[in-house]
Amino acid sequence: MMPCREEPGQSRAAGGGGSLKVLRGFRAGVHGCFARRADSLFDLVDAVLATDGRVRSLAELSLQRPFRRGHGALYDAVASGEIDVPALAGLITSVWEPLDDGPLKFAIDVSSWHRPHAECARERHHCHHSCACGNRRGTVPGWPYSVAVGLEWGAHSWCAPLDARRLAVAEDATAVTVAQVEAVLERCAAAGLSHGRPAALFVFDSGYDLTRIAYLTAGRGLERQILGRVRRDRVYYGDPVPRPRGAPGRPPVHGRRFAIADPGTWHDPDLRVERDSPRCGRTIVTAWHGLHQKLERQGAWREHAQQLPRLPGTLIRVQTQRLPGGRAPQDLWLWHHARPGTGFDLDQLWTAYLRRFDIEHTFRFFKQSLGWTAPQVGTPEQADRWTWLTITAYTQLRLARRLGAHLRLPWQRPTPPDRIPTPGRVRRGFPVLARKIGTPAAKPKPTTAGPGRPTGTTRPPRTRHPAGKKTGTSHERATSKTPDHDH
Repeated sequence: MMPCREEPGQSRAAGGGGSLKVLRGFRAGVHGCFARRADSLFDLVDAVLATDGRVRSLAELSLQRPFRRGHGALYDAVASGEIDVPALAGLITSVWEPLDDGPLKFAIDVSSWHRPHAECARERHHCHHSCACGNRRGTVPGWPYSVAVGLEWGAHSWCAPLDARRLAVAEDATAVTVAQVEAVLERCAAAGLSHGRPAALFVFDSGYDLTRIAYLTAGRGLERQILGRVRRDRVYYGDPVPRPRGAPGRPPVHGRRFAIADPGTWHDPDLRVERDSPRCGRTIVTAWHGLHQKLERQGAWREHAQQLPRLPGTLIRVQTQRLPGGRAPQDLWLWHHARPGTGFDLDQLWTAYLRRFDIEHTFRFFKQSLGWTAPQVGTPEQADRWTWLTITAYTQLRLARRLGAHLRLPWQRPTPPDRIPTPGRVRRGFPVLARKIGTPAAKPKPTTAGPGRPTGTTRPPRTRHPAGKKTGTSHERATSKTPDHDH
C-alpha cells in the first residue's frame, strides 16, 4: 500500500543541484579517483550521459562522440580499470546537499543484476525476483546489490546514491546493511552534513530484520533512527507489569500482546495525527509506543551468548481514505526505533517512509536508461566497477538538474519554473552542458593496432560456475533475504 506522498514544510527552496563550478570540480575529483585507465573510464561515463535513449551494450558506447578511443580501450577499461571506491564514495557524499534542516534521511534496498545464462560468471547466486511471468521458483541467478541513497523532500523522484555493495552468497544481508549504515554515517560526518542535525533516519521496506538492525547499530554506538514497514502477521508486546513484592515465580519479560492482524489486541493509541489531501482524502496516522518483538534463539539469534535483548519501539498505522488510480486502500504498518531522548515527529516519520519509493524509481532509471545491467560482463569485479560508474553518471545529472540544460521532447509538457526536471530530461541536455565545462580526461595518443592472437592458437574452455544457494534454516533465509525491486 502506498498512500499519497506528502511532505512537511521545507526550510529551503526546493531543487538544489549545485553550480557549474561544483560540477566541474566534481568531475575533476572523479577523474582523480580512477587509479588505472582513468581517461578511458571517464570518457565511458560521458558516453553514458551522451547516449540518446537507453544504453544497450558497451560496444555502442564506443560510438558516442565523448568516447574518443576505440572499442578495445572501452573493454580494457571495464576489465582492467581501477577505482578508489572509498575516495569516490566520499566525493559523492560531499556534493550531496540536503534541502531541509531535519534529520538526514536514507533508504537502503536491494536490486539484482540478473545473469541467468552466464554460467562462466563467478559468485552468482539465486536472487529474489517477483513477477507475473510464471516464475515458480521466485529466484533468478545473478548478482544482488545493496544500495544506500539519500532522500529528499519535494515533488520529484530524485535521490542521492551514496553506497553500493554486492552481496556474496555467504554474507548475511543484515550484517552488510549495518556496515552500510555505519559507512554512510561516517562519510556524512566527514562531509559536515550531519552537524547540528538530529539522529539520521534509515528507512527500510518489509523483509528486513528491523530488530536485529536496531540492535547491531546500537551496539556500534551509531546515532540513528530505524524505520521500516512490517507485515500484518507480526506480533509485538508492551512492557511487563511489575509483580507485587513477594509474589512467587519469575518476573515477566513481556507485557500485553499486540497482534497487527487481531484488532481485539489493540489498545488506545498514544498519538494520533489527521490531515487532508486532495488526492487521498483523509489520512489518519496513529502510533503506539513501547512495543517490542519476542525473540527466540533461532536464526541469527541462535548463538547470542547474552540474554536476548528487548528493543522497544513505536508501531505506526497509516490509514487513507482513497488511493490514486482508484486502488483500494490498505493499512500501512511501520515500526520505528531510536535511542531514548531522540525527538519523535510522527508526521515526519510516515511521510519519510513514502520517500523510500524514490529508490525504486532510481533503480528503474539505472536499468532502463543508464544501462546498469546491460553489459554482459564476465566477472563480479567488472560488475562492481560498472555499478560505480553508473552511480557517478547519475550524480552528475543530479548536480546539473538546476543548471538549465535539460531538454524535453516535442510531445512532453514544459517543466514549471518551480519544479525540478526529471532525470531523463536532464540527461538529454547534458551533452550541451558537458561541452561548456570540458573534460579532465586527456586526449588519446595515436597508436596502431596490436598483433592480435598468434595464428593457430586457441583458448581453453572457460570454467563453469554454478549459481550458489544460501544454506541454513528457513527462518535464517527469511531474516537474511531482502526485497528486490526490478523494473
